[in-house]
Amino acid sequence: MNIELLAPAKNLECGVEAIRHGADAVYIGAPKYGARAAAGNSLDDLQQLAEYAHQFGAKVYVTLNTVIYDDELAEVERLVWQLYRIGVDALIVQDMALLTMNLPPIALHASTQTDNRTPEKVQFLHANGFSQVVLARELSLKEIEAIHRACPVPLEAFVHGALCVSYSGQCYASQACFGRSANRGECAQFCRLPFDLVDADGRVIERGRHLLSLKDMNRSAHLEAMMDAGVCSFKIEGRLKDVSYVKNVTAYYRQAIDAILARRPEYRRSSKGVSSYTFTPQLDKSFNRGFTDYFLTGHRSEVYSFATPKSVGEPIGHVREVGRNYIAVSSSKALHNGDGVCFIDDCGQLQGFRVNRVEGTRLYPKEMPRMLGARTPLFRNYDQEFEQLLSRSSAERRIPIYICLRDIPFGFSLTFTDEEGLGITVNFARDKELARTEQRAGIEAQLAKLGGTILVARQVTVDFTDNWFIPSSVLADMRRTAVEAFGRARKLNVENSKLKVSRIGYEKAKDNQPVGNNSQLSSFNIQLSYLANVANHRAADFYRNRGAVAIAPAYELDPPRSATLMFCRHCLRYAMGWCPHRGGKPSPYREPYTLVSADGKRFALAFDCKQCVMMVKEKG
Repeated sequence: MNIELLAPAKNLECGVEAIRHGADAVYIGAPKYGARAAAGNSLDDLQQLAEYAHQFGAKVYVTLNTVIYDDELAEVERLVWQLYRIGVDALIVQDMALLTMNLPPIALHASTQTDNRTPEKVQFLHANGFSQVVLARELSLKEIEAIHRACPVPLEAFVHGALCVSYSGQCYASQACFGRSANRGECAQFCRLPFDLVDADGRVIERGRHLLSLKDMNRSAHLEAMMDAGVCSFKIEGRLKDVSYVKNVTAYYRQAIDAILARRPEYRRSSKGVSSYTFTPQLDKSFNRGFTDYFLTGHRSEVYSFATPKSVGEPIGHVREVGRNYIAVSSSKALHNGDGVCFIDDCGQLQGFRVNRVEGTRLYPKEMPRMLGARTPLFRNYDQEFEQLLSRSSAERRIPIYICLRDIPFGFSLTFTDEEGLGITVNFARDKELARTEQRAGIEAQLAKLGGTILVARQVTVDFTDNWFIPSSVLADMRRTAVEAFGRARKLNVENSKLKVSRIGYEKAKDNQPVGNNSQLSSFNIQLSYLANVANHRAADFYRNRGAVAIAPAYELDPPRSATLMFCRHCLRYAMGWCPHRGGKPSPYREPYTLVSADGKRFALAFDCKQCVMMVKEKG
């Protein structure tokens, strides 16, 4: 099975650095219609990124994963053709209208926005033309394995980064409260806001806490188990993150995955090249709210970050003493002038300060923080020295090759071969001339001079029947010719690979015809509510052709009254220790519970314990 490390890119720079630091593929926003409206990119930049990535056999996936309105359908179809022509490898989409369009043979991946959490749903998507499916973040290893056994489609799963508290594609809170649809790429991050939690009698259980804010995902310890469960694409979240985050996190997961591939030959890397780094990747150096594996190995109580939605960074020790203008710390970490340090105060809120200077174990803040006492744990959420390392060129990616120069009856032949067996041989007609001194070492050194290219010589072999003389200038010309020929061969290999992964069932899918035995809607799903996110007539036709008898419009078009705005595996009853199904104690408060935002909006909480889901509802 080919294993893919998939990194985020908010722009061309991030995309290039993701590839350079070891990504097998990157995902990036189109000029419009990506689920991060603030991360659109020009067609020129996307073409440059595709050309750079394809040198390494790496891929570029473009996000077109918003719901689409009727007046946008024609523009989306034109955009798909433009993306195909500039060399994009696949589109990540949410709206089923795309399956009814006249599209080129480009691979379609089902976004996590299509709410992919059951074998039946994944079978349906695969049967209707999707060549890769992005799974819901909330799934356990057992649930992933069940999907993999039921359906042969490649599975993509998140391994790192920020978490949405609601199942993706099933969150309408931002639209309801701010008129900004998460399904249209305009999420206002409702889940990161502070709330009061109030019981049925009006008693305040929690006040001003970030009760829906989650820690960040970190599954670096479970990569091999995920491979064995059927995941082949490991996705890092972060299309709004800066380039230093992309560099650090990509490099860390590259090294972790490579360590597994080195001892598990049944798993293979899906692109070429070896990255070297000027730094040691460390996940807690980049933006994080603390880490969780988020239900991958079972139910976890520590998935939330009630104190803050901001980055806490890495633990660095604790306060030993607070002086008039300094803080003495107990820490094994090297601290630097300019570092950002933070802590949780007695009120459960995040506080922070910038270090003006460091003298031994004493930190002299630019401004002394309040409510900081001895033994308080400290975190560093900005490492000045580490960020400076990442601000410079921090990685190089090269493709190792084997070079062999032989003599042939009419001259010489030069062969380049990579580690996957892709190779070229170029013949050069030339009269042979015996040398007066041994030539082998000099020839090997000349042929190994590949600086300025993405190639590096793993081994150079000179296979001569005699001690032939070849001038250095001629060897340099031969090497340049072989480099160019090898580049053309690799480009052709990429194009052939793209043809092999073109959309499954393309000819039928483009005519809006069902494909395969599992292409119809399940019997329990023939009446589609607003949760199906049908925002245009083409998507409605798609579902109608597959058995839907009633189709409600998307929430953005016609919001139902008292709708459920969020469906969450994170449960406040469980977090408070009151879960009746997982050994919790009886709650001292009377239900129903209500979330109250800082501006006074009220949201009812409901609990479906059978499905292990907490629902956030509009409260009329």
